[in-house]
Amino acid sequence: MTSRPKGCFHVQCGVLGIFNRRTIKRKGLKMNRFKTIRICLILGLLFLSAFCHNVAHGQTSQVSHGGRVMLTGSDFSAWKEGIGTWQQVKEAFIDPMNQKGLASRPGSGVIVNGPKGNTGSLLTKDNFGDIRAHIEFMLPKGSNSGIYFMGRYELQVYDSWQVESEYPGIECGGIYPRWDPQRNPKNYEGYSPKVNASLAPGQWQSFDIVFRAPRFDGSGNKIVNAAFVKVVHNGRLIHENVEMTGPTRGSKYTDEKHAGPLMIQGDHGPVAYRSVWIEPLGLTNQFFAMDTSTKDKDHQTTEAQSQMLKELGYDGFAYSGFNNIENVLEELDRNDLKLFAIYINVLIDPPAGKDRYKPEMKDSIKKLKGRDIILWLTVNSTKYPCSSPDGDPCAVAVIREIADMAEQSGLRVALYPHHKSWIERVEDAVRVAKKVNRPNVGATFNLCHWLRIDEEKSLEIRLNEAMPYLFVVTINGADSGGKDWKSLIQTLDKGSFDMCGFLKTLNRLNYTGPIGLQGYGIGGDAYENLKNSMNAWRRFVEICR
Repeated sequence: MTSRPKGCFHVQCGVLGIFNRRTIKRKGLKMNRFKTIRICLILGLLFLSAFCHNVAHGQTSQVSHGGRVMLTGSDFSAWKEGIGTWQQVKEAFIDPMNQKGLASRPGSGVIVNGPKGNTGSLLTKDNFGDIRAHIEFMLPKGSNSGIYFMGRYELQVYDSWQVESEYPGIECGGIYPRWDPQRNPKNYEGYSPKVNASLAPGQWQSFDIVFRAPRFDGSGNKIVNAAFVKVVHNGRLIHENVEMTGPTRGSKYTDEKHAGPLMIQGDHGPVAYRSVWIEPLGLTNQFFAMDTSTKDKDHQTTEAQSQMLKELGYDGFAYSGFNNIENVLEELDRNDLKLFAIYINVLIDPPAGKDRYKPEMKDSIKKLKGRDIILWLTVNSTKYPCSSPDGDPCAVAVIREIADMAEQSGLRVALYPHHKSWIERVEDAVRVAKKVNRPNVGATFNLCHWLRIDEEKSLEIRLNEAMPYLFVVTINGADSGGKDWKSLIQTLDKGSFDMCGFLKTLNRLNYTGPIGLQGYGIGGDAYENLKNSMNAWRRFVEICR
Protein backbone atom coordinates (compact mmCIF):
# COMPACT_ATOMS: atom_id res chain seq x y z
CA MET A 1 0.00 0.00 0.00
CA THR A 2 1.07 3.61 -0.53
CA SER A 3 0.66 5.82 2.49
CA ARG A 4 -1.77 8.70 2.11
CA PRO A 5 -0.14 12.15 2.51
CA LYS A 6 -0.73 13.35 6.03
CA GLY A 7 -0.83 16.76 7.58
CA CYS A 8 -3.04 18.74 5.15
CA PHE A 9 -5.85 19.31 7.66
CA HIS A 10 -3.39 20.17 10.41
CA VAL A 11 -1.59 22.67 8.21
CA GLN A 12 -4.85 24.52 7.51
CA CYS A 13 -5.95 24.44 11.13
CA GLY A 14 -2.55 25.73 12.20
CA VAL A 15 -2.85 28.71 9.89
CA LEU A 16 -6.36 29.49 11.13
CA GLY A 17 -5.12 29.25 14.69
CA ILE A 18 -2.38 31.79 14.07
CA PHE A 19 -4.91 34.36 12.86
CA ASN A 20 -7.74 33.76 15.31
CA ARG A 21 -9.80 36.69 16.53
CA ARG A 22 -7.98 37.05 19.83
CA THR A 23 -4.59 37.16 18.16
CA ILE A 24 -5.79 39.87 15.79
CA LYS A 25 -7.19 41.90 18.68
CA ARG A 26 -3.94 41.66 20.65
CA LYS A 27 -2.03 43.00 17.68
CA GLY A 28 -4.45 45.89 17.38
CA LEU A 29 -5.60 44.97 13.89
CA LYS A 30 -9.14 45.88 12.87
CA MET A 31 -10.61 43.07 10.83
CA ASN A 32 -14.06 41.62 10.86
CA ARG A 33 -14.60 37.91 11.25
CA PHE A 34 -15.42 37.27 7.60
CA LYS A 35 -12.26 38.94 6.32
CA THR A 36 -10.21 36.99 8.84
CA ILE A 37 -11.68 33.67 7.79
CA ARG A 38 -11.22 34.48 4.11
CA ILE A 39 -7.55 35.38 4.57
CA CYS A 40 -6.92 32.28 6.67
CA LEU A 41 -8.56 30.02 4.12
CA ILE A 42 -6.43 31.51 1.34
CA LEU A 43 -3.25 31.01 3.38
CA GLY A 44 -4.30 27.49 4.27
CA LEU A 45 -4.88 26.66 0.62
CA LEU A 46 -1.46 28.08 -0.28
CA PHE A 47 0.17 25.83 2.34
CA LEU A 48 -1.83 22.87 1.06
CA SER A 49 -0.90 23.64 -2.54
CA ALA A 50 2.80 23.80 -1.71
CA PHE A 51 2.62 20.56 0.25
CA CYS A 52 0.80 18.68 -2.49
CA HIS A 53 3.22 20.05 -5.10
CA ASN A 54 6.09 18.56 -3.12
CA VAL A 55 4.30 15.22 -2.84
CA ALA A 56 3.65 15.17 -6.59
CA HIS A 57 7.30 15.92 -7.33
CA GLY A 58 8.74 13.41 -4.87
CA GLN A 59 10.07 16.06 -2.48
CA THR A 60 8.72 14.64 0.75
CA SER A 61 11.90 13.10 2.15
CA GLN A 62 12.40 14.36 5.66
CA VAL A 63 15.57 16.46 5.55
CA SER A 64 17.09 17.50 8.85
CA HIS A 65 19.72 20.14 9.54
CA GLY A 66 22.97 19.45 7.71
CA GLY A 67 21.38 17.69 4.75
CA ARG A 68 20.57 14.41 6.50
CA VAL A 69 17.69 12.60 4.79
CA MET A 70 15.53 10.49 7.11
CA LEU A 71 14.19 7.43 5.29
CA THR A 72 12.22 5.89 8.15
CA GLY A 73 9.72 7.65 10.36
CA SER A 74 5.95 7.83 10.48
CA ASP A 75 5.22 6.95 6.83
CA PHE A 76 6.70 5.80 3.51
CA SER A 77 6.90 9.25 1.92
CA ALA A 78 10.64 8.90 1.17
CA TRP A 79 10.08 5.75 -0.90
CA LYS A 80 8.71 5.19 -4.40
CA GLU A 81 5.19 3.87 -4.87
CA GLY A 82 4.71 0.14 -5.04
CA ILE A 83 5.85 -0.74 -1.53
CA GLY A 84 4.02 -4.07 -1.54
CA THR A 85 3.22 -5.33 1.94
CA TRP A 86 5.88 -3.30 3.76
CA GLN A 87 4.24 -1.80 6.82
CA GLN A 88 4.83 0.65 9.64
CA VAL A 89 4.90 -0.75 13.19
CA LYS A 90 5.91 0.60 16.57
CA GLU A 91 8.00 -2.38 17.61
CA ALA A 92 9.26 -5.61 16.05
CA PHE A 93 10.48 -8.75 17.81
CA ILE A 94 10.94 -12.48 17.32
CA ASP A 95 7.61 -14.27 17.01
CA PRO A 96 7.28 -16.36 20.21
CA MET A 97 5.51 -19.06 18.16
CA ASN A 98 8.05 -19.08 15.31
CA GLN A 99 11.75 -18.30 15.81
CA LYS A 100 12.11 -17.71 12.07
CA GLY A 101 9.40 -15.04 12.00
CA LEU A 102 8.80 -11.54 13.33
CA ALA A 103 5.85 -10.23 15.30
CA SER A 104 5.04 -6.57 15.89
CA ARG A 105 2.98 -4.02 17.77
CA PRO A 106 0.93 -1.37 15.94
CA GLY A 107 2.34 2.09 15.46
CA SER A 108 5.11 3.69 13.42
CA GLY A 109 8.87 4.25 13.38
CA VAL A 110 9.87 0.70 12.40
CA ILE A 111 9.29 -0.85 8.96
CA VAL A 112 8.83 -4.59 8.37
CA ASN A 113 8.42 -6.48 5.11
CA GLY A 114 4.89 -7.73 5.67
CA PRO A 115 3.40 -10.60 7.67
CA LYS A 116 5.15 -13.25 5.56
CA GLY A 117 8.54 -11.56 5.15
CA ASN A 118 8.27 -11.75 1.40
CA THR A 119 7.49 -8.64 -0.63
CA GLY A 120 9.06 -6.31 -3.17
CA SER A 121 12.05 -4.08 -2.61
CA LEU A 122 11.84 -0.49 -1.40
CA LEU A 123 13.53 2.20 -3.52
CA THR A 124 14.01 5.79 -2.44
CA LYS A 125 12.39 8.52 -4.52
CA ASP A 126 15.63 10.48 -4.47
CA ASN A 127 18.89 9.47 -6.13
CA PHE A 128 22.16 9.72 -4.24
CA GLY A 129 25.87 9.66 -5.07
CA ASP A 130 28.52 9.91 -2.34
CA ILE A 131 26.84 9.35 1.01
CA ARG A 132 27.22 8.52 4.66
CA ALA A 133 24.47 6.16 5.79
CA HIS A 134 23.22 4.78 9.09
CA ILE A 135 20.99 1.69 9.06
CA GLU A 136 19.55 -0.29 11.96
CA PHE A 137 18.03 -3.71 11.33
CA MET A 138 16.73 -6.83 13.04
CA LEU A 139 16.55 -10.38 11.72
CA PRO A 140 14.96 -13.56 13.04
CA LYS A 141 16.85 -16.84 12.85
CA GLY A 142 18.08 -17.73 9.35
CA SER A 143 16.70 -14.64 7.60
CA ASN A 144 18.23 -12.59 4.82
CA SER A 145 17.95 -9.12 3.28
CA GLY A 146 20.26 -6.59 1.68
CA ILE A 147 20.94 -2.88 1.18
CA TYR A 148 21.70 -1.88 -2.43
CA PHE A 149 23.57 1.40 -2.73
CA MET A 150 22.52 3.23 -5.88
CA GLY A 151 20.30 0.18 -6.51
CA ARG A 152 23.46 -1.60 -7.68
CA TYR A 153 25.96 -2.52 -4.96
CA GLU A 154 24.73 -4.78 -2.16
CA LEU A 155 25.77 -4.83 1.46
CA GLN A 156 24.39 -8.09 2.82
CA VAL A 157 21.95 -8.25 5.75
CA TYR A 158 22.01 -11.84 7.00
CA ASP A 159 21.74 -13.93 10.14
CA SER A 160 25.44 -14.73 10.60
CA TRP A 161 25.28 -15.28 14.35
CA GLN A 162 27.66 -18.20 15.03
CA VAL A 163 27.34 -19.27 11.39
CA GLU A 164 30.23 -20.33 9.14
CA SER A 165 30.47 -18.50 5.84
CA GLU A 166 29.38 -20.42 2.75
CA TYR A 167 31.18 -18.07 0.34
CA PRO A 168 32.70 -14.56 0.41
CA GLY A 169 30.02 -11.88 0.60
CA ILE A 170 27.13 -13.99 1.93
CA GLU A 171 27.82 -13.00 5.55
CA CYS A 172 26.12 -10.15 7.38
CA GLY A 173 28.09 -7.10 6.33
CA GLY A 174 29.50 -8.96 3.35
CA ILE A 175 29.70 -7.19 0.01
CA TYR A 176 27.70 -9.51 -2.19
CA PRO A 177 29.42 -11.07 -5.22
CA ARG A 178 28.99 -10.16 -8.83
CA TRP A 179 27.61 -12.82 -11.21
CA ASP A 180 28.67 -14.08 -14.62
CA PRO A 181 27.15 -17.34 -15.96
CA GLN A 182 30.15 -17.74 -18.27
CA ARG A 183 32.66 -17.80 -15.41
CA ASN A 184 33.64 -20.66 -13.15
CA PRO A 185 32.72 -20.09 -10.40
CA LYS A 186 29.89 -17.83 -11.52
CA ASN A 187 30.06 -15.76 -8.32
CA TYR A 188 33.08 -13.47 -8.18
CA GLU A 189 34.35 -10.40 -6.34
CA GLY A 190 32.44 -11.09 -3.14
CA TYR A 191 34.07 -9.62 -0.03
CA SER A 192 33.78 -11.05 3.48
CA PRO A 193 33.83 -8.67 6.46
CA LYS A 194 37.13 -8.41 8.35
CA VAL A 195 35.38 -9.75 11.46
CA ASN A 196 32.03 -11.37 12.16
CA ALA A 197 30.40 -8.63 14.25
CA SER A 198 26.90 -10.16 14.09
CA LEU A 199 24.56 -10.23 17.05
CA ALA A 200 22.03 -12.94 17.89
CA PRO A 201 18.69 -13.05 16.06
CA GLY A 202 16.13 -10.64 17.51
CA GLN A 203 18.70 -8.01 18.50
CA TRP A 204 18.90 -4.65 16.77
CA GLN A 205 22.11 -4.25 14.79
CA SER A 206 23.64 -1.29 12.97
CA PHE A 207 25.66 -0.39 9.90
CA ASP A 208 27.51 2.90 9.47
CA ILE A 209 28.73 3.29 5.91
CA VAL A 210 30.65 5.77 3.79
CA PHE A 211 29.96 5.02 0.13
CA ARG A 212 31.56 6.63 -2.90
CA ALA A 213 29.79 6.70 -6.26
CA PRO A 214 31.71 5.96 -9.48
CA ARG A 215 33.25 8.84 -11.42
CA PHE A 216 32.94 9.47 -15.15
CA ASP A 217 34.76 11.70 -17.62
CA GLY A 218 33.10 14.16 -19.99
CA SER A 219 32.43 11.38 -22.48
CA GLY A 220 30.69 9.19 -19.92
CA ASN A 221 33.58 6.74 -19.52
CA LYS A 222 34.10 5.45 -15.98
CA ILE A 223 37.39 6.67 -14.54
CA VAL A 224 36.95 5.75 -10.84
CA ASN A 225 35.13 2.71 -9.45
CA ALA A 226 32.37 2.93 -6.87
CA ALA A 227 33.65 1.98 -3.43
CA PHE A 228 32.60 1.12 0.09
CA VAL A 229 35.06 3.53 1.69
CA LYS A 230 34.22 2.41 5.21
CA VAL A 231 31.70 0.01 6.73
CA VAL A 232 31.25 -0.36 10.48
CA HIS A 233 29.00 -3.16 11.81
CA ASN A 234 27.91 -2.88 15.43
CA GLY A 235 30.87 -0.63 16.14
CA ARG A 236 33.45 -2.89 14.45
CA LEU A 237 35.28 -1.88 11.28
CA ILE A 238 34.55 -4.56 8.65
CA HIS A 239 35.48 -2.96 5.29
CA GLU A 240 37.83 -0.25 4.04
CA ASN A 241 38.15 1.04 0.50
CA VAL A 242 36.56 -1.93 -1.26
CA GLU A 243 36.20 -0.98 -4.92
CA MET A 244 33.29 -2.24 -6.99
CA THR A 245 34.07 -3.01 -10.62
CA GLY A 246 30.34 -3.24 -11.38
CA PRO A 247 26.89 -3.99 -9.93
CA THR A 248 26.51 -7.01 -7.66
CA ARG A 249 24.19 -9.95 -8.29
CA GLY A 250 20.48 -9.22 -7.85
CA SER A 251 20.86 -5.49 -8.36
CA LYS A 252 18.01 -3.37 -9.70
CA TYR A 253 20.19 -1.95 -12.47
CA THR A 254 23.06 -3.49 -14.44
CA ASP A 255 24.59 -0.24 -15.69
CA GLU A 256 26.55 2.32 -13.66
CA LYS A 257 25.62 5.97 -13.07
CA HIS A 258 26.82 8.88 -10.98
CA ALA A 259 23.75 8.58 -8.72
CA GLY A 260 20.96 6.15 -7.88
CA PRO A 261 18.40 5.20 -5.23
CA LEU A 262 18.97 3.28 -2.03
CA MET A 263 17.18 -0.07 -2.25
CA ILE A 264 16.14 -2.38 0.60
CA GLN A 265 15.53 -6.00 -0.37
CA GLY A 266 12.25 -7.43 0.91
CA ASP A 267 11.77 -10.91 -0.56
CA HIS A 268 14.38 -13.08 1.19
CA GLY A 269 12.84 -13.44 4.66
CA PRO A 270 11.45 -11.37 7.54
CA VAL A 271 13.40 -8.22 8.42
CA ALA A 272 12.79 -4.97 10.30
CA TYR A 273 14.50 -1.61 9.80
CA ARG A 274 14.55 1.61 11.79
CA SER A 275 16.60 4.83 12.07
CA VAL A 276 17.66 4.69 8.43
CA TRP A 277 19.20 7.94 7.22
CA ILE A 278 21.44 9.16 4.43
CA GLU A 279 23.73 12.17 4.41
CA PRO A 280 25.02 13.29 0.99
CA LEU A 281 28.75 13.97 1.10
CA GLY A 282 31.01 16.38 -0.69
CA LEU A 283 34.15 14.53 0.43
CA THR A 284 34.49 10.80 1.03
CA ASN A 285 38.25 10.80 1.56
CA GLN A 286 39.48 9.08 4.69
CA PHE A 287 41.07 11.54 7.11
CA PHE A 288 44.04 10.48 9.23
CA ALA A 289 46.53 12.14 11.55
CA MET A 290 50.28 12.07 11.07
CA ASP A 291 52.30 11.27 14.19
CA THR A 292 53.65 14.82 14.01
CA SER A 293 50.28 15.89 15.46
CA THR A 294 49.51 13.20 18.04
CA LYS A 295 52.18 13.52 20.74
CA ASP A 296 52.29 15.63 23.88
CA LYS A 297 53.13 14.96 27.52
CA ASP A 298 49.85 13.08 28.03
CA HIS A 299 50.00 11.07 24.80
CA GLN A 300 53.44 9.50 24.58
CA THR A 301 52.40 5.93 23.83
CA THR A 302 50.72 4.49 20.75
CA GLU A 303 47.98 3.22 23.07
CA ALA A 304 47.15 6.73 24.30
CA GLN A 305 47.37 8.22 20.81
CA SER A 306 45.17 5.50 19.28
CA GLN A 307 42.46 5.94 21.91
CA MET A 308 42.52 9.70 21.35
CA LEU A 309 42.25 9.38 17.56
CA LYS A 310 39.36 6.94 17.84
CA GLU A 311 37.49 9.18 20.27
CA LEU A 312 37.88 12.19 17.97
CA GLY A 313 36.78 10.35 14.83
CA TYR A 314 39.99 10.03 12.81
CA ASP A 315 40.26 7.11 10.43
CA GLY A 316 43.83 6.29 11.37
CA PHE A 317 47.44 7.26 11.73
CA ALA A 318 50.74 7.72 9.89
CA TYR A 319 53.91 6.60 11.65
CA SER A 320 57.60 7.40 11.34
CA GLY A 321 59.95 4.44 10.82
CA PHE A 322 59.63 0.77 11.71
CA ASN A 323 60.50 0.89 15.39
CA ASN A 324 58.01 -1.14 17.46
CA ILE A 325 55.80 -1.50 14.37
CA GLU A 326 54.07 -4.70 15.55
CA ASN A 327 52.91 -2.98 18.74
CA VAL A 328 51.71 0.01 16.73
CA LEU A 329 49.61 -2.24 14.49
CA GLU A 330 48.19 -4.11 17.48
CA GLU A 331 47.02 -0.87 19.14
CA LEU A 332 45.53 0.48 15.94
CA ASP A 333 43.70 -2.80 15.31
CA ARG A 334 42.33 -2.75 18.83
CA ASN A 335 40.81 0.67 18.13
CA ASP A 336 39.61 -0.12 14.58
CA LEU A 337 42.07 2.39 13.13
CA LYS A 338 44.16 2.03 10.01
CA LEU A 339 47.89 2.60 9.60
CA PHE A 340 47.86 4.63 6.40
CA ALA A 341 51.56 5.33 5.88
CA ILE A 342 55.04 4.78 7.26
CA TYR A 343 57.52 7.64 6.83
CA ILE A 344 60.98 6.51 5.68
CA ASN A 345 64.20 8.34 4.78
CA VAL A 346 66.06 7.22 1.66
CA LEU A 347 69.50 8.35 0.47
CA ILE A 348 70.06 7.82 -3.25
CA ASP A 349 73.87 8.19 -3.18
CA PRO A 350 75.20 7.32 0.28
CA PRO A 351 78.91 7.66 1.07
CA ALA A 352 80.94 4.49 1.48
CA GLY A 353 79.84 2.42 4.45
CA LYS A 354 76.40 4.02 4.68
CA ASP A 355 73.06 2.43 3.75
CA ARG A 356 70.54 3.85 1.29
CA TYR A 357 67.77 2.92 3.70
CA LYS A 358 67.55 1.25 7.10
CA PRO A 359 68.50 -2.44 6.93
CA GLU A 360 65.41 -3.52 8.90
CA MET A 361 63.14 -2.33 6.10
CA LYS A 362 63.10 -5.65 4.25
CA ASP A 363 61.94 -7.71 7.23
CA SER A 364 59.53 -5.01 8.37
CA ILE A 365 57.85 -4.91 4.95
CA LYS A 366 57.18 -8.65 5.22
CA LYS A 367 55.37 -8.07 8.54
CA LEU A 368 53.06 -5.56 6.82
CA LYS A 369 51.78 -8.02 4.22
CA GLY A 370 48.12 -7.50 3.32
CA ARG A 371 47.86 -4.23 5.25
CA ASP A 372 47.40 -1.80 2.32
CA ILE A 373 49.97 0.56 3.85
CA ILE A 374 51.86 3.22 1.91
CA LEU A 375 55.62 3.52 2.31
CA TRP A 376 56.24 7.27 2.37
CA LEU A 377 59.71 7.96 0.98
CA THR A 378 61.42 11.27 1.62
CA VAL A 379 64.30 11.11 -0.85
CA ASN A 380 67.64 12.87 -0.27
CA SER A 381 71.03 13.14 -1.93
CA THR A 382 74.55 13.94 -0.77
CA LYS A 383 75.65 15.01 -4.25
CA TYR A 384 72.75 16.40 -6.28
CA PRO A 385 70.96 19.68 -5.52
CA CYS A 386 67.25 19.82 -4.81
CA SER A 387 65.10 18.82 -7.80
CA SER A 388 68.10 18.05 -10.03
CA PRO A 389 67.20 15.44 -12.69
CA ASP A 390 70.86 14.38 -12.66
CA GLY A 391 70.04 12.26 -9.64
CA ASP A 392 67.20 10.45 -11.37
CA PRO A 393 69.14 7.28 -12.35
CA CYS A 394 70.31 6.71 -8.76
CA ALA A 395 66.83 7.43 -7.41
CA VAL A 396 65.08 5.15 -9.89
CA ALA A 397 67.33 2.23 -8.94
CA VAL A 398 66.74 2.43 -5.20
CA ILE A 399 63.02 3.21 -5.49
CA ARG A 400 62.50 0.23 -7.80
CA GLU A 401 64.26 -1.96 -5.28
CA ILE A 402 61.93 -0.78 -2.50
CA ALA A 403 58.87 -0.96 -4.78
CA ASP A 404 59.59 -4.59 -5.63
CA MET A 405 59.85 -5.50 -1.94
CA ALA A 406 56.63 -3.60 -1.26
CA GLU A 407 54.80 -5.30 -4.12
CA GLN A 408 55.42 -8.73 -2.60
CA SER A 409 53.51 -7.59 0.51
CA GLY A 410 50.79 -5.74 -1.39
CA LEU A 411 52.07 -2.31 -0.34
CA ARG A 412 52.42 0.93 -2.28
CA VAL A 413 55.18 3.53 -2.35
CA ALA A 414 54.49 7.28 -2.39
CA LEU A 415 57.30 9.77 -2.92
CA TYR A 416 57.12 12.53 -0.32
CA PRO A 417 58.15 16.03 -1.49
CA HIS A 418 59.92 17.82 1.37
CA HIS A 419 61.42 21.31 1.61
CA LYS A 420 65.22 21.13 1.03
CA SER A 421 65.14 17.41 0.12
CA TRP A 422 66.26 16.17 -3.29
CA ILE A 423 62.61 15.41 -4.08
CA GLU A 424 61.42 18.83 -3.00
CA ARG A 425 58.50 19.57 -5.30
CA VAL A 426 55.43 17.60 -6.28
CA GLU A 427 56.59 17.78 -9.91
CA ASP A 428 59.85 16.06 -8.83
CA ALA A 429 57.83 13.23 -7.31
CA VAL A 430 55.76 12.86 -10.48
CA ARG A 431 58.83 12.94 -12.74
CA VAL A 432 60.61 10.23 -10.76
CA ALA A 433 57.46 8.08 -10.36
CA LYS A 434 57.05 8.11 -14.15
CA LYS A 435 60.63 6.91 -14.61
CA VAL A 436 60.36 4.23 -11.92
CA ASN A 437 57.39 2.92 -13.92
CA ARG A 438 55.93 0.63 -11.29
CA PRO A 439 52.14 0.52 -10.72
CA ASN A 440 52.62 0.64 -6.95
CA VAL A 441 54.73 3.83 -7.04
CA GLY A 442 53.12 7.26 -6.91
CA ALA A 443 53.36 10.72 -5.39
CA THR A 444 52.23 12.76 -2.40
CA PHE A 445 50.98 16.34 -2.38
CA ASN A 446 52.10 18.00 0.87
CA LEU A 447 50.37 21.34 1.26
CA CYS A 448 52.84 22.96 3.66
CA HIS A 449 55.90 22.00 1.59
CA TRP A 450 54.21 23.13 -1.62
CA LEU A 451 53.28 26.50 -0.09
CA ARG A 452 56.87 26.96 1.09
CA ILE A 453 58.35 26.81 -2.40
CA ASP A 454 55.63 27.42 -5.00
CA GLU A 455 53.07 30.07 -5.95
CA GLU A 456 49.44 29.49 -5.06
CA LYS A 457 48.32 30.32 -8.58
CA SER A 458 50.01 27.12 -9.77
CA LEU A 459 47.86 24.90 -7.53
CA GLU A 460 45.49 23.43 -10.10
CA ILE A 461 48.30 22.93 -12.62
CA ARG A 462 50.34 20.95 -10.08
CA LEU A 463 47.36 18.87 -8.97
CA ASN A 464 46.37 18.09 -12.56
CA GLU A 465 49.91 16.92 -13.32
CA ALA A 466 50.00 14.79 -10.19
CA MET A 467 46.53 13.22 -10.40
CA PRO A 468 47.48 10.03 -12.32
CA TYR A 469 50.12 9.32 -9.65
CA LEU A 470 48.58 10.87 -6.55
CA PHE A 471 48.33 8.37 -3.67
CA VAL A 472 48.17 10.71 -0.65
CA VAL A 473 47.51 14.37 0.22
CA THR A 474 48.48 16.09 3.48
CA ILE A 475 46.91 19.30 4.74
CA ASN A 476 46.93 21.72 7.67
CA GLY A 477 45.89 25.26 8.40
CA ALA A 478 48.23 27.80 6.78
CA ASP A 479 48.58 31.47 5.94
CA SER A 480 48.69 32.48 2.29
CA GLY A 481 52.10 33.95 1.52
CA GLY A 482 53.67 32.42 4.64
CA LYS A 483 57.35 31.51 4.39
CA ASP A 484 58.10 29.84 7.73
CA TRP A 485 56.70 26.75 9.42
CA LYS A 486 54.91 28.75 12.10
CA SER A 487 52.68 30.34 9.46
CA LEU A 488 52.57 27.33 7.14
CA ILE A 489 51.69 24.62 9.69
CA GLN A 490 48.74 25.43 11.94
CA THR A 491 45.70 23.54 13.14
CA LEU A 492 43.11 23.12 10.40
CA ASP A 493 40.75 25.71 11.89
CA LYS A 494 43.33 28.50 11.47
CA GLY A 495 45.10 30.33 8.66
CA SER A 496 44.12 32.47 5.69
CA PHE A 497 44.79 29.86 2.99
CA ASP A 498 41.59 28.91 1.13
CA MET A 499 41.32 25.33 2.39
CA CYS A 500 37.75 24.95 1.21
CA GLY A 501 38.75 25.92 -2.32
CA PHE A 502 41.68 23.50 -2.19
CA LEU A 503 39.46 20.59 -1.10
CA LYS A 504 36.85 21.46 -3.71
CA THR A 505 39.58 21.37 -6.36
CA LEU A 506 40.66 17.91 -5.20
CA ASN A 507 37.05 16.77 -5.32
CA ARG A 508 36.49 18.22 -8.78
CA LEU A 509 39.61 16.41 -10.02
CA ASN A 510 38.19 13.15 -8.62
CA TYR A 511 40.87 12.60 -6.00
CA THR A 512 39.52 9.79 -3.81
CA GLY A 513 42.61 8.83 -1.79
CA PRO A 514 43.30 9.52 1.90
CA ILE A 515 44.03 12.96 3.32
CA GLY A 516 46.43 13.30 6.24
CA LEU A 517 46.73 16.02 8.87
CA GLN A 518 50.21 17.53 9.30
CA GLY A 519 51.01 18.90 12.76
CA TYR A 520 54.79 19.36 12.80
CA GLY A 521 55.98 21.96 15.31
CA ILE A 522 52.54 23.20 16.40
CA GLY A 523 53.03 22.13 20.01
CA GLY A 524 50.57 22.55 22.85
CA ASP A 525 47.74 20.19 23.74
CA ALA A 526 47.52 17.41 21.13
CA TYR A 527 43.93 16.54 22.05
CA GLU A 528 42.68 20.12 21.63
CA ASN A 529 44.65 20.59 18.41
CA LEU A 530 43.25 17.39 16.92
CA LYS A 531 39.73 18.18 18.12
CA ASN A 532 39.84 21.65 16.55
CA SER A 533 41.21 20.23 13.31
CA MET A 534 38.55 17.50 13.18
CA ASN A 535 35.80 20.07 13.76
CA ALA A 536 37.21 22.13 10.90
CA TRP A 537 37.41 19.04 8.67
CA ARG A 538 33.75 18.27 9.32
CA ARG A 539 32.82 21.84 8.42
CA PHE A 540 34.75 21.55 5.16
CA VAL A 541 33.00 18.26 4.36
CA GLU A 542 29.67 19.99 4.97
CA ILE A 543 30.57 22.99 2.80
CA CYS A 544 31.86 20.80 -0.03
CA ARG A 545 28.59 18.80 -0.15
